[in-house]
Amino acid sequence: MDTTILIMVTIFIVAAMAISIALVLLQSRKNRKIKHQLEKLEVEKNKIDSTPIVPELSKIESYLKNEKLEAMYNNWKDRLDVIRTDQIPKITDMLLEADYSLSKMDYKSTVYKIAKLEMELYKVRTNSEFLLNEIKEITSSEERNRAIITKFKALYRELFQKFSNARDEYGEIAEPVELQFENIAKRFEEFEKNMENNEFLEVTTVINSIDEMLKHMSIVVEEIPSIYLMTTSVLPKKIKEAEEEYKKMVAEGYPLDYLNVEYNIDEANKKINDILDRSRVLNLEDSLFELKVLSDYFDALFTDFEKEKLNKSEYLETNESFSKKLKKTNKLMSDILNGLDEIRNLYNLSNSDIESLQLVGNDLEALNNDYKVLLDHTGNQTFAYSKLTKEIEGLNVKLSNIEEKVDTVLNSIDSMKDDEIRARQQLEEVKTILKDSKDKIREYNLPIIPQNYFVELNDAQVAIKEIIRELEKKPITVDVLNTRVDTARDLVLKLYNTTKEMMKTAMFAEMAIVYGNRYRSSVDDLDKFLTYAEKLFYQGEYQKSLEISINSLNKVESGIYDKLLNLYANKNEVK
Repeated sequence: MDTTILIMVTIFIVAAMAISIALVLLQSRKNRKIKHQLEKLEVEKNKIDSTPIVPELSKIESYLKNEKLEAMYNNWKDRLDVIRTDQIPKITDMLLEADYSLSKMDYKSTVYKIAKLEMELYKVRTNSEFLLNEIKEITSSEERNRAIITKFKALYRELFQKFSNARDEYGEIAEPVELQFENIAKRFEEFEKNMENNEFLEVTTVINSIDEMLKHMSIVVEEIPSIYLMTTSVLPKKIKEAEEEYKKMVAEGYPLDYLNVEYNIDEANKKINDILDRSRVLNLEDSLFELKVLSDYFDALFTDFEKEKLNKSEYLETNESFSKKLKKTNKLMSDILNGLDEIRNLYNLSNSDIESLQLVGNDLEALNNDYKVLLDHTGNQTFAYSKLTKEIEGLNVKLSNIEEKVDTVLNSIDSMKDDEIRARQQLEEVKTILKDSKDKIREYNLPIIPQNYFVELNDAQVAIKEIIRELEKKPITVDVLNTRVDTARDLVLKLYNTTKEMMKTAMFAEMAIVYGNRYRSSVDDLDKFLTYAEKLFYQGEYQKSLEISINSLNKVESGIYDKLLNLYANKNEVK
C-alpha cells in the first residue's frame, strides 16, 4: 500500500511539473510573439522618423522668392515640427508602455495598447507621406514640368509645321489659326517666366492651359481644311447644281413641292454661314458632322431627282398602256351592253348572268372616274410621279380584274353560241346515224323486225324532234338544249348498236341453219332442232334461233361457232 501511494505521488508530481513546463513554454512563446510585434512597430516608427522630409524641405529654401511659396514652406515646417516633437515622441511613449505591460505579463493591456499604437502609427505615417508628397510636388516640379513642356513644344512645332505646309487650305481662317499659335507661344514664355520666379503653383495652371490649347489645335489643324473646303467650295457647288436642276425640273412639269427644296437650300446656306463664322473663332464643335449631314442631304436630293425622272418615264409608259387597255375594255363592255337585248332574244340568260354584267359595268364606270381624277392630279402637278405611278399601278390591277370578269362574260356568251352551233352540228350527225340505222335494216331482208326496235326508233325520232323544237325557241335555253342533244345522241347510238347487233345475230343464225342442212339426214334429232330454229328465225327470235342451231351443230361438229364466225367475217369483208 505504501508503494501504491508512492507511485501516485510521483505521477502527480511529474504531471504538475509537465503542466508547469507547458505553461512556461506557452507563456514564453506568447511573449516572443508580442515582443516581435512590438519590434515591428518600432521599425515602423523609425521609418516614419527617417522620412526624407527635412532634405526635401531644405530644397524649398532656395526657391523662396514669393510670398505664396514662403507661406507654404512655413506651413510644411510647422507640420513637420508637430510630427517630430509631438507625434513621434507620443509613439515612443506608447511603445514603452506596451513593453512594460508585456514585462508584467498583462497581455490584455498589452494587446489593447498595441492596437492603439497601430492606429497612431497609421495616422502619423499618413501625415508624413502626405507632407512629403506636397513638398516633392514643388521640389520635383521643375524636372517634371520641363519634361512635359518639352513634349508640348515638340507637338507645337509639329502642328505649326503641318499648318504652314498647307496654309492655303485654311483660307481666311489661317489668320485666327496663326493668332492661336502665337497665344500658345506666349504661354510657353509665361511658363519660363513662372519657372524663373519659382511660381510653381502658377506653372501648373499654365501647363494645363497649354495642354488644352494644343489638344484644341490638333483638332483645328486636322479639321479646318476640310471645313473650309466644304463651306466655300464643295457644298456651295452642290447647292448651285441642286438649285439649277430643281428649277429645270419644275419648268419641265415635275411636281417637286414635296421635297421642300427651296426651304432646305435656305436653311443649308444659313448653317454653312454659321459654321464658317464659328470656324473663324476656331469653334469647331460638331462642324464636320453637320457638314456631312448637309452633303448627304444634297446627294440624296440628286437621287430623288433621278428617281422622279425614272418615275415619270415609268408613269407615262404605264399610263399609255393603261389608257389603251381601258379604251378597249370600255368599247368591249359598251358593245356587250348595247347588244344585250339581242343576246337576251337569242339566249335565255340567267339572273346571275345579268347581275354579273351590271356589276362589271359599275366597276368599269368607277374605274373610269378614278382614272379621270388621276389625270386631273397629273395635270395640276399636285403629286409626285412616284405617287402617281403607285396610283396608276393600283388602277391597272383593278382593270385587270375587270378584264377577267369581262372575259368571263364573253366566254359565257361565246359558250352559248358554241353550244348552239354544236347542237346544230350534232343534230345533223344524229340524223345521219338514224338514216344509217334505217339503211342498214334494209340491207338484209329480215323476215320480221322485233317490236323493241320500233320502240327505240320512235324514242330516237322523238329526241331529234326535241332538239329541233329547242333550236326553234327564242330565246334558247342552252342547258336544256344540251340535255336534248345528249339524250338524242344516246338514243340514236343505242338504236344504231341495236340494229347492228340484230343484223349480225340474224345473219349468223341464218348461216348456222343453212350450214346445218348438210347434216339433217345423217344425224338424229338435228332436223328437229334446225326446224325449231327456223321457226324461231321467222318469228324474229334471232338470238334464240342462233343459240339452238349452234348448240345442236356443236354436237355434230365441235368448234362450229368459231368456224361460222370466220365465215361471217369473211362474208362481211367481201361486201
